[in-house]
Amino acid sequence: MNVPRTFEGLVAEAASASVEGWDFSWFEGRATEQRPSWGYARAMGERLARAAAALDIQTGGGEVLASAPRMPPVMVATEGWPPNVARATTLLRPRGAVVVAAPEDAPLPFADGAFDLVTSRHPVRTHWAEIARVLSPGGTYFSQQVGPASVFELVEHFLGPQPAAVRDARRPDRARAAAEAAGLDVVGLRAERLRVEFLDIGAVVHFLRKVIWMVPGFTVERYRPQLRSLHERIEAEGPFVAHSTRFLIEARKPGPQE
Repeated sequence: MNVPRTFEGLVAEAASASVEGWDFSWFEGRATEQRPSWGYARAMGERLARAAAALDIQTGGGEVLASAPRMPPVMVATEGWPPNVARATTLLRPRGAVVVAAPEDAPLPFADGAFDLVTSRHPVRTHWAEIARVLSPGGTYFSQQVGPASVFELVEHFLGPQPAAVRDARRPDRARAAAEAAGLDVVGLRAERLRVEFLDIGAVVHFLRKVIWMVPGFTVERYRPQLRSLHERIEAEGPFVAHSTRFLIEARKPGPQE
């Protein structure tokens, strides 16, 4: 594919690209992101293979869940965005998984103790009390989450310096405290800071359209001056470098004998 190198061409191409699902293949050759050392998809797959009944929360288009080599006898996924619900259903139904349309901030539509494993990759918000409720005694919650001030070099280019309360949100220690407050025992917690490179302004546009909470209300027209200045910087200096933060948390619901 011949990529249009002008500012307008790159922006127009990215603005017209589909952002459905949680597939990042569009970024190939346009952006890079270092991956956490723990390998979430592999570790999730290992746990799914041992589970009897599992729930994947905010599954997106189902791409990460579908990578699991083996599904448990009961596999359910929730998703709140209608285009992703349809995409995930198409991808996961042949694997025996049921996709349930469920708003992100609503109670989970499942009985108490229904699952021995709950997973989620990059949830917008973690509802610890609901997770604890649907876990069976001895069950586990396993999740990779976005950490504090992730990709804030890019965020602050568009929004300006962010207050400490915003920069410190999503800290792993706060996740631990919230899990414990919900009655769960945190048995694993790891965090890493990872390098991200945007090779052209089209990658920035696509990223901000896809990861909508980074710059809320982002549109090309609204942020055209910031986009143009960043394009000129990339053209003059090379890739724009930012840093993502990720943490891996595993929490267990105590069994009846504990």
